[in-house]
Amino acid sequence: MDKVSRRDVLVSTAAGGLMTAATHAHAATFGNPDLPPQGAINTEGNPSSTTIIGPNNPVISGQFPAALSPPPTDVGSLPMFWASFNNAPRRIQNGGWARQVTQADFQISEEIAGVNMRLTRGGIRELHWHVFAEWAFVTKGSCRITTIDQDGRANVEDVHQGGLWYFPAGLPHSLQGIGEDGCEFILCFDNGHASEYDTLLVNEWMAHTPPEVLAMNFAVPAESFKNIPLHDLYIFQGKVPGPLAEDQQQAQGDAGPPTLRSSYPLSEAAPAKKTRGGEVRIADSSNFPASKTIAAALVRIHPKGMREMHWHPNADEWLYIIEGEGELTVFETGPKVVTQNFNAGDIGYVKRSQGHYLRNTGLTDMVYLEVFRSSYFSDVSLSDWLAHTPRAMVAQTLNVSVETIERFPNNKPVILPI
Repeated sequence: MDKVSRRDVLVSTAAGGLMTAATHAHAATFGNPDLPPQGAINTEGNPSSTTIIGPNNPVISGQFPAALSPPPTDVGSLPMFWASFNNAPRRIQNGGWARQVTQADFQISEEIAGVNMRLTRGGIRELHWHVFAEWAFVTKGSCRITTIDQDGRANVEDVHQGGLWYFPAGLPHSLQGIGEDGCEFILCFDNGHASEYDTLLVNEWMAHTPPEVLAMNFAVPAESFKNIPLHDLYIFQGKVPGPLAEDQQQAQGDAGPPTLRSSYPLSEAAPAKKTRGGEVRIADSSNFPASKTIAAALVRIHPKGMREMHWHPNADEWLYIIEGEGELTVFETGPKVVTQNFNAGDIGYVKRSQGHYLRNTGLTDMVYLEVFRSSYFSDVSLSDWLAHTPRAMVAQTLNVSVETIERFPNNKPVILPI
């Protein structure tokens, strides 16, 4: 923040009323705290200062009004906390497609890597496993998931729109679209470097194992494997599976199912908080015990509503916009405050303990996911903190009346207005 020097004061005094008037015009004000003033307010009387006369793509820049003309309360800069699946290259195969945004594409995203995948009806993401945990949210359709634990207990479940699944690191699994139009979902891995395209695939191992070893391992003639694929399938078109109960019985045999379910119907769960501004549902290890390394919230904000000013003390936040549009503002020491616009398919990322809020700027509900590399969901509400601090302390700090502080929400509203 610029400071007025002794020399500036002397020059201003010597210049008299003219300089005083100029200083007054650019003084810091409520809602515009910085010197020199930030944003388009600087251009009063000289509007051409805001125009772009060089190369420009209005289709793209029009999606980011807060970047094109930031609020006057924004100050400084932060690492880019916006990314999108909308411009991520798709790997398209017969049976579906996938696209990803990892830390290689989105530098700030250290704790979470994201994948958007589509499987047709019957489309299969082949049997595989990862060195990291996989968490998923179904945005459309239905998906049949299969897995097995280290004790040989298999799990086969159907996960429908609004549902989650979780596979611990190292446990094998497969996915298949079973909805009328298959399914689409978001995958999150608990490592920002994780790549969907760098997974351990069963057919690649089989193809690169000597036939006599396969024969010994599976107790069948080596000739049985003469037609196995010699390259990875990744996503391929398969036949629609039969009834769930039949697949479960066949997979589980005498071992029975695992002790923990792999899925959780998040959208059907009771809201953890509901106000006139919207609602939030939470899934973490407290109600979805299998999910040991990922916690999440499904947030719905009605038009003109806001996810309150808050921060997360336990993990970075990876957020994904499912529908609607909004504006995310992030606060960091410095001070640094940056606002960015988000639309469906976009990804945001807020570092641990950075203050932030998200406003619905559209005409319809905004729905998005908050995802954390943690076993539990945790956030700190700014209004809740101030309302539960001795009022005299807050009044002196903010230079507001005690009566004003008494009106602050003191019940952690989460979604405003309440």
